[in-house]
Amino acid sequence: MNARTEPAEAEAEPDATARPALIREFLLVAGLFLVYKLGRRLATGHTGEAFRNAHHVWHLERAVRLPDEISVQSALLRGDALVHLANTYYATVHFPATLAFLVWLYLRRPAHYVWARRVLAVVTTAALVLPFTFPLAPPRMLAGTGLVDTARVYGPSVYGPPSSDHLSNQFAAMPSLHFGWALMVAIGLIAATRSRWRWLWLAHPLITLLVIVGTANHYWLDAIVATAMLALSLAALQPRRRRATTAGRGMDRLASGTSVLAGAGR
Repeated sequence: MNARTEPAEAEAEPDATARPALIREFLLVAGLFLVYKLGRRLATGHTGEAFRNAHHVWHLERAVRLPDEISVQSALLRGDALVHLANTYYATVHFPATLAFLVWLYLRRPAHYVWARRVLAVVTTAALVLPFTFPLAPPRMLAGTGLVDTARVYGPSVYGPPSSDHLSNQFAAMPSLHFGWALMVAIGLIAATRSRWRWLWLAHPLITLLVIVGTANHYWLDAIVATAMLALSLAALQPRRRRATTAGRGMDRLASGTSVLAGAGR
């Protein structure tokens, strides 16, 4: 067998997995998004505790010398177009990018799709626990920091006044699923593709990180906690190992008297 035949077949094998039933997957993914939206709504009514936790997070970040969120926002505020673009990215990219990622994997990389969907489900479910145990007001609501609510001032905004916003829980800043999902999209695409340019997918979570911090929707710590949750989920749900390579089968046949060329021709 030549060296070119083996990797090509080894790479093709994981994608030979049969696609899961479309209707079932549609319901599962729709349920995942519904749990994300409704789950956070259930963890409301902890406004005072959310603001106390926000002050603790802010002072903790300063104590451990994390970069100041204000420096990122100052860069965005140099031009109205830039901050408007950041607000638009925050408002419009999160769900469509994740959905497009899952659809592409389902159609082109079924084995990777099942793995990615499971990881996203675990991360999302785990992330819904924190708003109950650690409600957190976002930095844009925290007085005395010098941060601006860029969505409210420059638009577009996905949130209304917290007192009348019945569609989302604005006191569930930790963890940042905006960042956690974006990082999983990049990791999933890097794992599922072989292009030398695939590492550029990391630009998506990097831009997302700068956007969520610069628009004062999240603290650095929100992204750090999301990363830790994703790391634990990835460790627990590893992608399915590739089956034995053609080389391994060829060696078995060689030991039993079958020629290597016969194995290579399969």
